[in-house]
Amino acid sequence: MDLKTTLYSVEDQIATITLNRPHRSNAWTGRMHTEYRYLLDQADRDPGVGVIILTGAGELFCVGGDSQALDGHSKKGSYDAGTPVDIVTPGSDEFAAFAEDFAYQFAMSKPVIAAINGAAAGVGLVMACYADIRFAVPGAKLTTAHGPLNMPAEYGLSWLLPRLIGGARALELLISSRKFLTDEAYQIGLIHRLVEPDALLHETRAYARDLITRVSPEALRQSKRQTYLDFHRDIGMSVREANDLLSSMVKQADYKEAIAAFLEKRPANWTR
Repeated sequence: MDLKTTLYSVEDQIATITLNRPHRSNAWTGRMHTEYRYLLDQADRDPGVGVIILTGAGELFCVGGDSQALDGHSKKGSYDAGTPVDIVTPGSDEFAAFAEDFAYQFAMSKPVIAAINGAAAGVGLVMACYADIRFAVPGAKLTTAHGPLNMPAEYGLSWLLPRLIGGARALELLISSRKFLTDEAYQIGLIHRLVEPDALLHETRAYARDLITRVSPEALRQSKRQTYLDFHRDIGMSVREANDLLSSMVKQADYKEAIAAFLEKRPANWTR
């Protein structure tokens, strides 16, 4: 695919997707959505990739839907996502609910880390919330943004945000659509780590590299899969599947390698 609104690179088993419309504050468009899904799919299928990082070009992450597109919806009197009918859906098709917009990230086999380098609003905040881990610069503005635009909470954020930070806090942010800083987001647990701007990508990459080196690819995949599936099922199902996975994973070569590395006090050489 010819990338017009994003950048993509793979280095040291880390794929980096950069939202690349800095002249429009990395505002979201149908083209960007199409490229984003395509790149996630490419990274998830690539055996040479262990972790995916998402960030924005320039000093902003993503300010939400492009104002020209929003004006177009108003003039047409209808919403148009601007994406093709054959748009790629990344991840496994094991659970049908994960085939929807952004929920597809739950079905991917590799962790996604958002490196929030500046303001994130509307769908920009949605993307950050659907990431598995969130690092951010201090003092950046965040908002759900939908209320003043006479829009609903977007892309399942009303389902996801309460599960990330608790119902009371999520409801207040969703009802008010107020602006809040990444500092507050860190205090309430939405952001995992605050990092100064000049060190954000370096620290995010160091964290990603540690995951790739220290945790087996299958453990990363299954831990992510179990967590998101468990959002939808009871404790009994979770325990039974965990027991089944334990029985199968100890038969894998990476288990033998993990134990050998542990006993020999050396880094493991994982199967990729």
